[in-house]
Amino acid sequence: MKIHFIGVGKMGLPMAGHLRSAGHEVTVEDLDPARVALAAAQGLEVKTCGAGICSAEAVFSSLPHDDALLAVAGMVASRASRGLVFVDTSTVSPQASAEAAQELDEAGVQYLRCTVSGNNKMAESAQLTTMVSGPRAAYERLLPLLSTLGPNSFYLGDGEQARLMKLVVNLMIVQTSAMLAEALALGRKGGLDWHDMWQVLGASAVASPILKAKGVQLVQRDFTPTFTVEQMLKDIGLILDAGAASDVPLPQTAMTQQLMRSAMAHGDGQQDYAVVIKSAERAAGLAPMPDARR
Repeated sequence: MKIHFIGVGKMGLPMAGHLRSAGHEVTVEDLDPARVALAAAQGLEVKTCGAGICSAEAVFSSLPHDDALLAVAGMVASRASRGLVFVDTSTVSPQASAEAAQELDEAGVQYLRCTVSGNNKMAESAQLTTMVSGPRAAYERLLPLLSTLGPNSFYLGDGEQARLMKLVVNLMIVQTSAMLAEALALGRKGGLDWHDMWQVLGASAVASPILKAKGVQLVQRDFTPTFTVEQMLKDIGLILDAGAASDVPLPQTAMTQQLMRSAMAHGDGQQDYAVVIKSAERAAGLAPMPDARR
């Protein structure tokens, strides 16, 4: 299949690579010259200004925010042949996605909202979970493509269900980081050894997959980002907006937003969102521990 992939950042580039490795003809584009150069170095053909859309049978995108989705959806709608499938993997608001859906539908483009659960390392190892909504026939036709991104795919409905499901998942992820930060601060303040705590947590009833995955780095105080504080604050904003739109109070999430803002205020915005551990430690009056990179 001929595929054009728009947005080859840390998530998009490995996804495009997996599609090509599966035998598909893949072209890519990105506004960042550095990402374009990296894609070209990996053997992917680069096309600019939407030139790859016209000849594509499917267009994928991995984009940073609502405005980018709306711009790309408009470009796809104006250039695509009728019947093309547009697969967007971004984390955006249901409202922006619904606006894009209307424009794409008028152009005869089939629109799959294909949100993904997993970080860039999971994208590189083809271990993403895809959560998809949109036309079911298009989903079933493109399922072999989605299976190249990871072993698990879920069809959730014909509208914006995938967008909301992604926010539900991220709500639990960000709350896990806040819970972990408070627990570790309590343990340190009470005299528990940092490494001992991670050993016990990893073998305990609370040892979720995300806690185990994060523990590999965090036991060494390594806050190299898989997803930054700044990025997580964007997602928290989407989560709180979704709660407001449905009259669902999210008080714990609102408190976690402030914890993330504390991390931003201390210059940690580009570190991994788990750096809120430091925010909890500062609030507890604990002395700083050395990071792995310092």
